[in-house]
Amino acid sequence: MKMLFWLSLALIFFAYAGYPIWLYFRARFWPRPVRRASLSPSVTILLAVHCEEKTLPGKLHNLAALDYPPDLLEVIVISDGSTDETNRILAAWEASNRRTVILPNNRGKATALNCGVAEAKGEIVVFTDARQTIASGALRNLVANFADPSVGCVSGELIIPSSQGVSLYWRLEKKIRYWEGLAGSTVGATGALYAVRRNLLLPLPQETILDDVYIPFQVVRQGQRVIFEPLALAWDDLRPGPKREFRRKVRTLLGNYQLLQLAPWVLMRANSLRLQFVCHKLLRLLIPLALVGLLVSTLWLRKGVYELALALQVTFYALAALSIFRAKVGIVARLSDISLAFLVLNTAAAVAFIYFVTGRKVLWAR
Repeated sequence: MKMLFWLSLALIFFAYAGYPIWLYFRARFWPRPVRRASLSPSVTILLAVHCEEKTLPGKLHNLAALDYPPDLLEVIVISDGSTDETNRILAAWEASNRRTVILPNNRGKATALNCGVAEAKGEIVVFTDARQTIASGALRNLVANFADPSVGCVSGELIIPSSQGVSLYWRLEKKIRYWEGLAGSTVGATGALYAVRRNLLLPLPQETILDDVYIPFQVVRQGQRVIFEPLALAWDDLRPGPKREFRRKVRTLLGNYQLLQLAPWVLMRANSLRLQFVCHKLLRLLIPLALVGLLVSTLWLRKGVYELALALQVTFYALAALSIFRAKVGIVARLSDISLAFLVLNTAAAVAFIYFVTGRKVLWAR
């Protein structure tokens, strides 16, 4: 039981503290700076949608307001089996540099993106989602990094409204991505806004859940870097409800499991990001097991340092309960939000594992 306790504690510590600390020092003392320059390559923006009549008009207006030469910019929207007013909105929107691809049946986001890439003419392809608002200068900040020939993919930064706990987690996640990119390449990109050299894009498997992880890995596999650009901003103005946020986490974590099926080579020595992928993505999937191991071992041992560890766990879970029942005062409110966000994340990881082993699939997530 002692071995179980210390192994569980070590896993939790390294996944959430040890790996970021190691990354920080690596990026600080052995950085690989990116050579940025002002340039204007031709750009294609791809937007795959499914029944987005509510958010689409605002998104199209946002894309039209981006600060980039119109003669070097095209926008392609792929409607994947939409059954609402999406297709009518797109028909009225089309112009010389604005095109629509209509898929009569819902075939999934990966297939929709493949159809869009096949139509794209720009040197750089920018992927975005329907709900988020892109900053006016985001495109210029993205493409400036392509002045460095070693860069093949650039991820933007997503700003989301969230609780104290989710906000803390998201700030840590963005720091990790920034340090990964500065040290070499980041693991994945921000799905709401990322750019790729078109000649590096390969077809996505039809069932792909996380295009923003699969595509960057393919870029790295071809010898190019994936970096994080904090000046390329996108905002999500909608604060997701607990159920929606939980579903989003389950989908994302399920996508990490799926990646092992679609691209088993990510765990091979030839993958230069193997260590980062294991530390950044896979270890977090094991945290639910570590939490159970920690609790069981301290319940069994219950003396000395193990008794203290048990008391801390009970306090941690009690704080999460306070957040659920909204019984929060002062600093306790912040601590309870952090506790609840941590437990929700790891519950989602456990559910994702169940979905994975039972073969449950996700065709499209808006």
